[in-house]
Amino acid sequence: MDTPVIVLISVIAALVVIAVPVIIMIKITMPIAKKVCRDTLVKTTPDKWGRVCSAPDNEEQLAMWQSGIKWAESNKQYIKEISITNDGLKLVGEYFDYGCDRCVIIIPGRCECLMYSYYYAQTYEKVTNILVFDSRSHGYSQGDRSYLGFKENEDLLKWAEYAHDVLGNKEIYFHGICIGAATAVQAITLPHASKYITKFITDGCYTTFYETFKNHMIYDNRPVHPVIDEIRHILKKEISVDMKKQGPIYLMDKVTIPTLFISTTQDKFSLPEKTKELYEKCGSAEKKLVWFDKGAHSHIRINNEEEYTSTILDFIG
Repeated sequence: MDTPVIVLISVIAALVVIAVPVIIMIKITMPIAKKVCRDTLVKTTPDKWGRVCSAPDNEEQLAMWQSGIKWAESNKQYIKEISITNDGLKLVGEYFDYGCDRCVIIIPGRCECLMYSYYYAQTYEKVTNILVFDSRSHGYSQGDRSYLGFKENEDLLKWAEYAHDVLGNKEIYFHGICIGAATAVQAITLPHASKYITKFITDGCYTTFYETFKNHMIYDNRPVHPVIDEIRHILKKEISVDMKKQGPIYLMDKVTIPTLFISTTQDKFSLPEKTKELYEKCGSAEKKLVWFDKGAHSHIRINNEEEYTSTILDFIG
């Protein structure tokens, strides 16, 4: 047999040896990736992502929820039910009118409704007006899935427009938690973002959804690869988003409004070193990074309530 033929046969055999296990692995792991995608980002039942505590078994999360509900009840005389329409969806919110000329919009994390935002709204009581809302597909708002902030960003600008044009606020602030902070970054950096959005508070923002999701998988002791790469492929196909190559880290240099970064050294999902990257890349001439040593991801305020509040109030003036 000629040498070239032998070489060709050897190459084909080697490719088969490599390819067959890969194909078998993908057949096993792709259904897992599809299920994770649906469980994490798709509203699979009418009750999913409703107006309930998302983690009632977590002592701190439940305490935050109960504190927020109690606070809202004590401020119910200031609440106005509001709604907007964007992308064909009715989106629902509440407005706490304290008679101020500025308004903070609280942008909650994934799985959370406007009632979750009550806990953070307490920081601003009677200092600014407050707008909280159910993100698309959450609470009473319409929608069937999360878009990782890449459609929610336009929803957020609509809320800001409503707060300014209809409710009469001269200045709008964004306060985002986790994916809510990422959504705010993706809104602020849109070419048509309005100049009346003047301050940004970010609590636990991630660099990319890929990074934070990977950290969640590691924390839960789940195998990362190839499932996360398959999820990336699925999301590219389903919502035209590359969760590894799109995200706040690629936009932060375009954030030019005064920005306050709030982070905890205990964060396992939006890692401290990644927060430093976001801060360093931020294009604002007025930016500040404040560290807390107590509190897990999105649980900074409950562990440092007075310091959290004073940090924000000092920032907004």
